[in-house]
Amino acid sequence: MTPSTAGADAKAKPLVLVSQPSDSGLTPVMEGQFRFVLAADADEATAAEARVLFVPGLRPVTADLIDRLPALELVAAISVGLDHVDLDACRRRGITVTNAGATFSVDIADYAVGLVVAVLRRVAAADAHLQRGRWVMDGDYPLATKVSGKRVGIVGLGSIGSLVARRLAAFGCPVAYHSRTRKPAPCPYTFFPTVRALAADSDVLVLACALTEETRRVVDREVMEALGAGGVLVNVGRGGLVDEPELVRCLREGVIGGAGLDVFENEPDVPAELLDMDNVVLSSHKAVATAESIRGVLDAVSGNLEAFFAGRPLLSPVSL
Repeated sequence: MTPSTAGADAKAKPLVLVSQPSDSGLTPVMEGQFRFVLAADADEATAAEARVLFVPGLRPVTADLIDRLPALELVAAISVGLDHVDLDACRRRGITVTNAGATFSVDIADYAVGLVVAVLRRVAAADAHLQRGRWVMDGDYPLATKVSGKRVGIVGLGSIGSLVARRLAAFGCPVAYHSRTRKPAPCPYTFFPTVRALAADSDVLVLACALTEETRRVVDREVMEALGAGGVLVNVGRGGLVDEPELVRCLREGVIGGAGLDVFENEPDVPAELLDMDNVVLSSHKAVATAESIRGVLDAVSGNLEAFFAGRPLLSPVSL
């Protein structure tokens, strides 16, 4: 193939702008189908032509970026949450937005249950006790508390929260929830109208909702005080759902008993105080990521792009 033929073939592929550099590995896999151009490198003509913006990470997609793209019709994100995308700007322009749909739901739900078990049973602290030779020197690690039978409150009973509920119900845990609206019958779980009321009736509070202006810092000191000294907070949603400085204080003061955190308010920065607490289990926003889920999100993204350019219904459009 001559250079001119290769260039013509590239031009024939549908153009997709990419909002940020990414190590997700998704764009190389799809390069046979689409012509990807980093938005920051797009010249005026390319920006004017682009109908699709692919969002492979969590850097903000601002109104300024959207305004630079006059032909934009679709924002295709690989995440479930869209708090990093200016949805108001999309709504004003009539731009369609897609996300990962339910691609990550099973893996996030599994991970949430893992965090519940790890915090209540002090798995990480017990591991460190052994690894540092303290079993030999100091004897057994202190007793932890059981998982089965704990009252679980879930904030957000969507695709992820519902799967968390089913898994923990299998542990014999009574499950209750808070969401924007009560789920219709035959939902088997008890509804609470506020997060504080839910926390007051829970031993474990799991956050599985989207981050919006209404849910930002929905877990504040009052909610943590309601959860109580034996209570555990697990967050697999977004860091901004929690008042993070208050969480650090409440853990330090024994207001709550522990936390399992996969997300943080200002990632990748994590409050240093959390790193030295043995009643906390931390991970770097990895609940979503398995080999299987990455293959699934590739299918979702490529399916949405193919459908868009073919004029077919999208796989995972988001209601704005």
